Amino acid sequence: MVGLRERKKQETRAALSWAAIRLIVERGYDRVLVEDIANEAGVSPRTFNNYFGSKAEAVASRHLDRLLRMADTLRERPAGEPLWEAITHAMIEEHRPGPEVRAHPRGDRDVWTAGLRLMFEVPAIQAATLRAGAQAAEAVAAAVGARTGTDPATDMYPNLVAATVLAAQDLASKTFMVTGQSINVLIADAMRQIAAGLPPPKP
Repeated sequence: MVGLRERKKQETRAALSWAAIRLIVERGYDRVLVEDIANEAGVSPRTFNNYFGSKAEAVASRHLDRLLRMADTLRERPAGEPLWEAITHAMIEEHRPGPEVRAHPRGDRDVWTAGLRLMFEVPAIQAATLRAGAQAAEAVAAAVGARTGTDPATDMYPNLVAATVLAAQDLASKTFMVTGQSINVLIADAMRQIAAGLPPPKP
């Protein structure tokens, strides 16, 4: 069980990451300072620097933290639940908006998705997101390994599942940025197709 101190740290980290995303979507990457993000989250720039080394890292941490929580949630799903069903539930569970999002909801959908697309074109954010994905893949593979009795250090299977999960997450996010569809609907659809073996669409 997470203690009060650790929970407060998680909340501060989430608030800073969400503030970074909101401000960068609204203003553009180069027009947002660390001081702006800290002020938006109600903390000092020094506190920001205690959590993140850059604006890009703050943005990418939302992706990383969500996937790490998803791996933890996967470990807690019922043992008899089919793997892909358990993964789908875990992914959707961790896409529910947290208190930082409820306190500062995103704006107009079209403006928001357009801003997200521009944000993810920033090379620094692309690099930070790739690093976050690599780190998260290890945690997801470990959770899959624990669930399936496989060893990520020697077996391909849990790593293959983790890579597939991260690819589905990435594709769902990109589709959301283009269409504005519900991210959870997109994730559920992607995982349904994967669980079915990716059959070709019917003409």
